[in-house]
Amino acid sequence: MVLLDVRASCSFADYFLICSGESERQLNAIWDAILETLKARGVVPLHKEGVPGSGWLLADYGSVVIHIFAPEEREFYQLEALWKDAVPVLRIQ
Repeated sequence: MVLLDVRASCSFADYFLICSGESERQLNAIWDAILETLKARGVVPLHKEGVPGSGWLLADYGSVVIHIFAPEEREFYQLEALWKDAVPVLRIQ
């Protein structure tokens, strides 16, 4: 998991949270946990898209955009490299 500060290079968000799950079941569990936890705190996404079978789920909370990837899609899209000017705030491996 990595939290990137993209404020200096992005006009539509302040932070990207990028994480991975090893299976559709894990992707769905991560997705559900994030959505349910934030909803319980009164925070709902402005937009969400994707399904676990696609390998990429996205939840846009305005200042924070959450990306949940399967390993293959994370490697293919390489968001960390695409946003290389972003400042890593947190990295958990």
